[in-house]
Amino acid sequence: MKINVYLAGPLFSEAERNFNKQLKNILNKNGFNVFLPQEDAFDNSTLRDENKNLIIFENNIQGIDSSDVMVAILDGGSDVDSGTAWEVGYAYSRKVPVYGIRTDFRTLGTEGRVNLMIEKSLEYLATDVNELCREIEKWNRL
Repeated sequence: MKINVYLAGPLFSEAERNFNKQLKNILNKNGFNVFLPQEDAFDNSTLRDENKNLIIFENNIQGIDSSDVMVAILDGGSDVDSGTAWEVGYAYSRKVPVYGIRTDFRTLGTEGRVNLMIEKSLEYLATDVNELCREIEKWNRL
């Protein structure tokens, strides 16, 4: 049975959207079904311009609720994208395991690689895509 993955991450720049799609494709090739909000929740500038944010919000909630696991992209400088942080907290509260990926090598000094509240919500924090896939597979075999 394929694992359903909710892929959380920033989606506001072309670079972010391209990385999200690239990561989705890699996860698909590794046998995972992936819900990507920028595609599957119809999160785009047109809906936002038409003030249909509630549709996007509800689609994302449904995506998280129907997932076996979340992958959270935690790149983006010294702090995690605010929407991604909310999704991580929501998934954690729903007992959906969260696997983070942070390819950005900057740290938060003595606090660690990501915000403490985010870090403690994670099953694992990977530094690259291959490591991420291996760790999700380990969880799946438990």
